[in-house]
Amino acid sequence: MWANNEVGTVNPVRELAAIAHEFGVPMHTDAVQAVGVLPVDFAASGVDALSLTGHKLGGPIGAGVLLLGREVVLTPLLHGGGQERDVRSGTLDTPAVVGLAAAVELAVADAPRRAPALAALRDDLVARITAVAPDATVNGDPGTGVVEGGPSRLPGNAHLSFPGCEGDSLLMLLDAQGIECSTGSACTAGVAQPSHVLLAMGAGEATARGSLRFSLGHTSTAADVDAVAAAIGPVLERARRAGKAVAR
Repeated sequence: MWANNEVGTVNPVRELAAIAHEFGVPMHTDAVQAVGVLPVDFAASGVDALSLTGHKLGGPIGAGVLLLGREVVLTPLLHGGGQERDVRSGTLDTPAVVGLAAAVELAVADAPRRAPALAALRDDLVARITAVAPDATVNGDPGTGVVEGGPSRLPGNAHLSFPGCEGDSLLMLLDAQGIECSTGSACTAGVAQPSHVLLAMGAGEATARGSLRFSLGHTSTAADVDAVAAAIGPVLERARRAGKAVAR
């Protein structure tokens, strides 16, 4: 991943690609979260392949891009027509392709303005949440550093853990207030699982279960931050009461 979708940490892709190439290993990067908010240069990154998708930057749903280095040879999974230079056969969705190209162009051009604005909103959101919940912890890189010419954290990502709370309870309580966020967890057989990202980072299961991701985008405003700041206190209190009741 160029940048992690849950905790927002930006990875040193150029450095990783150089290490991979030392051992003759081709490298692909998932840049879905990065394009349009971070400086992304395919050639300079040194990777062999890069993918992105339209719906993350205002483009059509279902349209994506796979960039390949000129020397990369792929074995196609679908055979027949020979479209896309024999990489993927099938009729092209031309309107979606054109829409995706336009969305990428607009998002990349606007990124130098939009990214700092999102980061400012994100920092305000984190500050106001932690003021209400001092025991909350922010997961991922703090975003104060620089990684390969850009910020070390996605500007629109805030990921926090709340001790004593179940993420799913917080999710439903905030949804009732008209606030959309994510636990980052997957469900198997109706049982919520802790975030595999946080577990891989060394967090305990309780911490991984009690986490939320808030994502800010081009439609986000200071009023949205105000709404979260006003709701989070009562929501945390109710979630903790529910957790204690279950524990009994």
